[in-house]
Amino acid sequence: MSNNAPLQSRRAVAVPRGLSSAFPVFAARAENSELWDADGRRFVDFAGGIAVLNTGHRHPAVVAAVQAQLAAYTHTAFQVIPYEPYVALCERLNGLAPFSGDAKTVLFSTGAEAVENAVKIARAYTRRTDVIAFTGGFHGRTLMASALTGKIAPYKKKFGPMPSGVWHVPFPVPQYGVSVSDTLRAIDDLFRADVDPANVAAIILEPVQGEGGFHPAPAELLNALRRICDDNGIVLIADEVQTGFGRTGRMFAVEHSGVEPDLLTIAKSLAGGFPLSGVIGRSRIMDAPEPGGLGGTYAGSPIACAAALAVLDVIASERLLDRASAIGTTLKDKLERVSRRNDAVPIGFIRGPGAMVAFDVLKTRGGTEPDPDATRRVIQAALEDGLILLACGVHGNTIRLLMPLTIPDAVQTEGFAKLENALTTAC
Repeated sequence: MSNNAPLQSRRAVAVPRGLSSAFPVFAARAENSELWDADGRRFVDFAGGIAVLNTGHRHPAVVAAVQAQLAAYTHTAFQVIPYEPYVALCERLNGLAPFSGDAKTVLFSTGAEAVENAVKIARAYTRRTDVIAFTGGFHGRTLMASALTGKIAPYKKKFGPMPSGVWHVPFPVPQYGVSVSDTLRAIDDLFRADVDPANVAAIILEPVQGEGGFHPAPAELLNALRRICDDNGIVLIADEVQTGFGRTGRMFAVEHSGVEPDLLTIAKSLAGGFPLSGVIGRSRIMDAPEPGGLGGTYAGSPIACAAALAVLDVIASERLLDRASAIGTTLKDKLERVSRRNDAVPIGFIRGPGAMVAFDVLKTRGGTEPDPDATRRVIQAALEDGLILLACGVHGNTIRLLMPLTIPDAVQTEGFAKLENALTTAC
């Protein structure tokens, strides 16, 4: 008898339907890029907990760091009794900041919490209120983060009025007919018709949209946004929650453009599976809030800080930035070959820097019309063959690949074979 089925029944009774799970399988154990469910069935993990596990499940260095911290203390609340791992991690992150000048870092627990606080910091620094975000962007599920997110269902549906002062402009995606010029024209129109730039505290965007479909922000756009922010005293926020810590072949995805943001939001792979997030920013901006204006009871947990310090060591010692680039090259080459097969579902628009790779499932080969139904069939066929995949995108037809950067070559090859089989099975 399946152990997953009774767990799924218990879940349906105990957990509200607003919290969805992609699959009706329950984790029992995991190691690096592999996961076993409650029935003992093995899966190759190409989801990585939605980009949380760049260093894999239970990396030995992370586990050892956490065990050592557990033996000392688990919590004091940094606002009450501070501790060295928090300070040490902020020092490390400040040294990695992708902008010139002095940096400071404040730590939280979730990506949405980091986004909320980045907006607070920008408002405190500029003494302004409004924020510009982008269609297709995802910034979290708290109220301000949901307001910034450029998608109604399911993130805003039924939740009533969102916080005011949030404006959206189109994100440039050529396959959807939106160019950088269109985006910049929309900002100009916004400044003329709806909001005085003197009231805008920040512009926030993901250097590569995550939930929105793994669409990279063109360097042309990022450079233009930097000029707009400089000309109007606006803070530029790079939301690196999903893109950070090696996923794109750089520590932070914005580095590909050479553009320096003012603030970065970080989370996900920062702590190797432990809840930790933060904001890295220019010191003069970070010091704008009054003492006590930032923080949180569990913000910057010592356990998570210890894990994060180990993660940064692993990224360096195992050369995971280079590894991400190599994984991405391999994946895109293989996907290009699959796209030419006549016995597989049509795919196209293969994209993404480093190992942040995605492709679209289409109605016709060489076409552009999305096929979300076929996408669901591919993901289900992959699951049945022991591969965990995730979809995303505004049309639900993008498959994103987020395997750990520590994945062994043999497991990566096995996982791609399962992906290729799912693409043919679903045809």
